[in-house]
Amino acid sequence: MCGIWALFGSDECLAAQCTNAMKIAHRGPDAFRFENVNGFTNCCFGFHRLAIVDQLYGMQPLRVKKFPYLWLCYNGEIYNHIRLKEHFEFDYQTKVDGEILLHLYDRFGIEKMPTLLDGVFAFILLDTANKKVFLGRDTYGVRPLFRLLTDDGFLAVSSEAKGLTEITHSMSTPAKITPFPPGHFEEFDLKLTGKVKSVQMERFHCCTDEPKHASYNNLKGLGTGFELETVKSNIRILFENAVKKRLMAHRRIGCLLSGGLDSSLVAATLVKLAKEEELQYPIQTFAIGADDSPDLLAARKVAAYIGSEHHEVNFTPEEGIRAVDEVIFHLESFDITTVRASVGMYLISKYIREKTDSVVIFSGEGSDELTQGYIYFHKAPTPEAGAEESVRLLKELYLFDVLRADRTTAAHGLELRAPFLDHRFTAYYLSLPAEMRAPKNGVEKHLLRESFKGMNLIPDEILWRRKEAFSDGMTSLKKSWYASLQEHIESEVNDSQLEKADKLFPFNPPKTKEGFYIRQVFEKKYPGRSEWTPHYWMPRWIKATDPSARTLSIYKPDKDE
Repeated sequence: MCGIWALFGSDECLAAQCTNAMKIAHRGPDAFRFENVNGFTNCCFGFHRLAIVDQLYGMQPLRVKKFPYLWLCYNGEIYNHIRLKEHFEFDYQTKVDGEILLHLYDRFGIEKMPTLLDGVFAFILLDTANKKVFLGRDTYGVRPLFRLLTDDGFLAVSSEAKGLTEITHSMSTPAKITPFPPGHFEEFDLKLTGKVKSVQMERFHCCTDEPKHASYNNLKGLGTGFELETVKSNIRILFENAVKKRLMAHRRIGCLLSGGLDSSLVAATLVKLAKEEELQYPIQTFAIGADDSPDLLAARKVAAYIGSEHHEVNFTPEEGIRAVDEVIFHLESFDITTVRASVGMYLISKYIREKTDSVVIFSGEGSDELTQGYIYFHKAPTPEAGAEESVRLLKELYLFDVLRADRTTAAHGLELRAPFLDHRFTAYYLSLPAEMRAPKNGVEKHLLRESFKGMNLIPDEILWRRKEAFSDGMTSLKKSWYASLQEHIESEVNDSQLEKADKLFPFNPPKTKEGFYIRQVFEKKYPGRSEWTPHYWMPRWIKATDPSARTLSIYKPDKDE
């Protein structure tokens, strides 16, 4: 996890512009570098470092003697960098995983380079010899990237949009700040003035396609065909492989544990592999909730079962309400369910940063989208409709759950790892027949649960535990976080304000008081930037005005767990 930032063709003094780079300093608390580009006085890079791999040569922009004309700023982890280095016999100068991008670009060009990367990344690559600038982002947008491009060719790039909101330029019309699309790369021609011209934007990978890098990693035991036992075995092999490759770190690894199916599978697999790899420390797991919350009790059970060093963070609605403003600032979103679910994750990340030495944090993100875990999937008219919805959700993750997971952890200088979003694991799961992936016998994620049945990885009652909405599961049974938040908002927003919402916020107007309250805070922090949230996250196939699972008639939380 790092913060990357760059300008090409700035009309203003770079010393004044670079103060904007400091707005993403939380992403890299270990070091900062600001560097001008030789021969292009109005181009520069800013980099905030969180040191995870190669303590010596990890500063960026990364440059190596072999390619003095290449400048790379990237945020991410390339899990197959050693495998590719050995396969292509590249001559490395550092131990930095990102160095592989330079060698692949030199050997194969920009079209092929990102297709071979097994990992998560956002990159800015400058080639002064060929006068080119390239931007790229991983398949699911696990690592964030925003760009601002003016009509006269001034380009500004940042890990988070807040690093661009006060950039000044000579154009009279305001420039849009847009999230860079996941699974794409963009190529720019670099002019002698430092200005750029976009010449192509190409998709290099879609979640339904097997990634090209899979052919360089022959996994033992993978079967062919859709016979149930074969499929279950393949799911286990690919999932374990997804967790194993993510152990690449020189810093301590921990895991978020809500006590739900997804985080429990991640934590259990992580503890098992950490022992096999002989990590020199116990895996820490972290749960947040009120004393009697279902999540806290379930997480306690799982932690005892897998033998992790477990930490519980006590959550009170008052603390949650106090954090909402900060959370919206970090998220750069006014989506209701994203804000609501981010509060707990933000507070647990704060605890991890302040009270422990874990920096690399595993999490269960992406599983609900991939394995059809949302309650509303029970209402899908056909298995094919459910499968299509699953792909739609995965493609939009960068606007919702992945955005939440990145910003809430990065706010506290932590690095998130999401094995359920492994390219190879997701591509395989999505290749399975639609009816195999649909809810079965009234149980969502049936295939995933069935795959781990009898493996004794996690307790049976957790393996078959029904889904809790994260923001509901972590709160007291007496009074939910949802109810406490609504009560607070009632005192802040009145009916006549909500009636004027359409006039006040013509784009994506809020329909509830909670939506109105969140939008007000967002507009105060990011006026006129409502296009960053193109639409609200909402369940399908049922009439819903609120995204909370708690408000749906089909939601029955397990009171006895």
